[in-house]
Amino acid sequence: MAQPESAAVTAEPRAEPGSGAGERHQRPGAARYGIVFWLAVAWLVIIGCCAAFAQWLPVGDPEEINVRDMLLAPSAEHLLGTDGTGRDVFARLVHGARVSVVVSLAAVAFGMLVGGTLGIMAGFFRGRFETVVMAVVDVILAFPGLVLLLALVAYVGQSLTAIALVIGFLSIPIYARVARANTLSVAEREFVLAARAMGAKRRRLLVSEVAPNVVLPLLAYALVATGVIIILEGSLAFLGLSVQPPTPTWGSMIAEGKRHLDTDPHVAAFPAVVMFLTVLSLNLVGDRLRNRFDVREANV
Repeated sequence: MAQPESAAVTAEPRAEPGSGAGERHQRPGAARYGIVFWLAVAWLVIIGCCAAFAQWLPVGDPEEINVRDMLLAPSAEHLLGTDGTGRDVFARLVHGARVSVVVSLAAVAFGMLVGGTLGIMAGFFRGRFETVVMAVVDVILAFPGLVLLLALVAYVGQSLTAIALVIGFLSIPIYARVARANTLSVAEREFVLAARAMGAKRRRLLVSEVAPNVVLPLLAYALVATGVIIILEGSLAFLGLSVQPPTPTWGSMIAEGKRHLDTDPHVAAFPAVVMFLTVLSLNLVGDRLRNRFDVREANV
């Protein structure tokens, strides 16, 4: 007798646990990051291009004052309007990106290089060196961050280099803690223990096995920290402690536009929106990459 058609259908074989055959269906987002991620990346690329090529872009002079064009609304001539002295808001936003990008990248590079190195060494060598490093880190973290930042900026000056170094110095403890925590985890992994059992020297273990596996999560965290640094620089500019005017910065543009919030809110709104989108994009990209690195580590 012929079997029913429904009974003749062969059941699909089940994937064995750990074979990886079903993981592609369980994690559809592992191979792609999604449209939101790529929109955030595109926005960061635009901001980076503005910072790198501001002088060659057709946006006009950000410092040109024109009293007759004060507080103009957005138009074809001035895409985002003008501020209280007739300066083009769009041109100042483009040129102001340079300050935020330079300060954030320099501070992140300095903080990650110094703090990351100290954290990796403290987590790997342990002992007295770890005790001293973490004690210094705890002392720095004990001070209120913004108060210490204002004090250091007032002491060293308001140049672009000084602000980047001060913020980078204050970020050293955070990177040291993140690097140490990841190092403690990586140092107990099977491939490190196997290399140690095979007679690998401590320096080779640190450089070849531990450090490469700590740097990737540290870089992902650095993207999120970059957004925090942009806010810090904007806070300094809002208080008048960032680079000296007439150099445009997003924070100083918000500070200058607050007096016109009742009549011309676009003067402060546009730089605030640009800063918000930039920080949000950094957080989205950093969180997504950090999750990606965590998945890879879990599958090793």
